[in-house]
Amino acid sequence: MASLARRNLFHDKVRLMVTLTGVVFAVVLVSIQLGLFFGFKTATSNIIDHSGADLWLTGKDVTYIENGVRFSERKLYQVLATPGVAAASKYIVDFSQWKMPGGAEEGILLVGFDPATNFGGPWDIVAGRVENLKAADTVIVDELYRDKLGIARLGQTVEIQGRRARVVGFTRGIRTFTTSPAVFTSFKNAQNYTRLREDETMYILVRAVAGVDVEALRSELVARVRGVEVYTNAEFSRRTQNYWMFGTGAGVTVLIAAALGLIVGIVVVAQTIYAATVDHLREFGTLKAMGASNGYIYRVIIKQALMSAVIGYVLGMSISLPASFFSQQGTTAIILPWPVVLGLFGLTILMCITASVISINKVTRIDPALVFKG
Repeated sequence: MASLARRNLFHDKVRLMVTLTGVVFAVVLVSIQLGLFFGFKTATSNIIDHSGADLWLTGKDVTYIENGVRFSERKLYQVLATPGVAAASKYIVDFSQWKMPGGAEEGILLVGFDPATNFGGPWDIVAGRVENLKAADTVIVDELYRDKLGIARLGQTVEIQGRRARVVGFTRGIRTFTTSPAVFTSFKNAQNYTRLREDETMYILVRAVAGVDVEALRSELVARVRGVEVYTNAEFSRRTQNYWMFGTGAGVTVLIAAALGLIVGIVVVAQTIYAATVDHLREFGTLKAMGASNGYIYRVIIKQALMSAVIGYVLGMSISLPASFFSQQGTTAIILPWPVVLGLFGLTILMCITASVISINKVTRIDPALVFKG
C-alpha cells in the first residue's frame, strides 16, 4: 500500500510540487503568525515575568503594567510589617519623553526600581552593571533600540523630561509591545524623570519568605493594606497579556491571520489531492475490478496525504525556524516554543487528511467497468 501511495504521489512531479507548495505555504504562514502571537504576548509581560517578585501591589483597577496608578509609599511599611514578607520595594513604570542629542524626542517606558534588591530590574546585561544605576541621572537601555534612541556609545548623555540622563549599560532582547523602548533607572531617578512626589509610588513588589504560601500571604496583605489590589506575579502577567492581546484586539488579529493561512492551505491541498485522485480514477477502477475494497483505496489516498504532510512540514519548518532565529535580532520577535512546533506537525497532518477526505467521495462512486471502456 505504501509503495502504491508513494508511486502515485511522485509520478507527476509538477502536481507534487503544487501540493507541497500549498502545504509549505500553510505551515509557514500559520507558524509565523503563531510565532508573532507568542512574541507579542511575551513582550507585553516581559518586565513582570522577569521581576523576581512573588506579589504585586497595584492601585485600583490597573488592567496592565503601563497603566499604573500612584498611591502613598507609606503602604510599603505596612507590607514590610506583614509576617511572611521577606522583602518589598517601590516600583515605577510610566511613559516619558527621551530627547536625543540632535533635539528629536522619542517616547519611552521608564522603569524605576531599587538597585539594592533588583526587583523588576534589567536582565541579560551585556555592558555595564546594575550597580551603576545607584549614581544620579543614570539609565540602562536595550541594544535593540540604540538607533531609535540615538545612542552611539556607553556613557553618552541625553535628556529625559528636561533632566540629564547618562547611559551606563546595555541589555539584549528586552522588547516592549508598545513602540516605547524600556529604559531602566533607579527608583529615585525615576521619581525625578516622571515628577512623582517623594511620598508616592506606582507599585510595590513583594517577595515571600521561603516556604510561605503565596496565596495565604496575598490574603493577609489584602486584609492589612487598604486601597490597593494584590496580584501574584503570574496573575498580573496574564492580566497585562490579556489586555494587550485581546482587549486591544491585536492578538485576535494575528490569530485570525493564522486561521486564514490554515484554511487557504486546506483549500490548496484539497484541490491538488482531488485533482491527483481524479487523474488516477482508471487506476483506482482497476484496483476495484481486481477486488480491492474501498477501505484499501481510502488508505492509499490517506497515505499520500500523510507523505505530503510530512514533506511539506519539514520544508515549511526549515523556513520558519530560521526566520524565528533571525527575528531575535530585531525589535519584533517570532517565538516558536517546542510545544507549538510539535503541535504544528499534528495540525499539518490533520490538514492534509482533511483535504484527502474531500477526494475520497469521488473514489467511492467509481464503477469498475470504467477500466473496460474506451
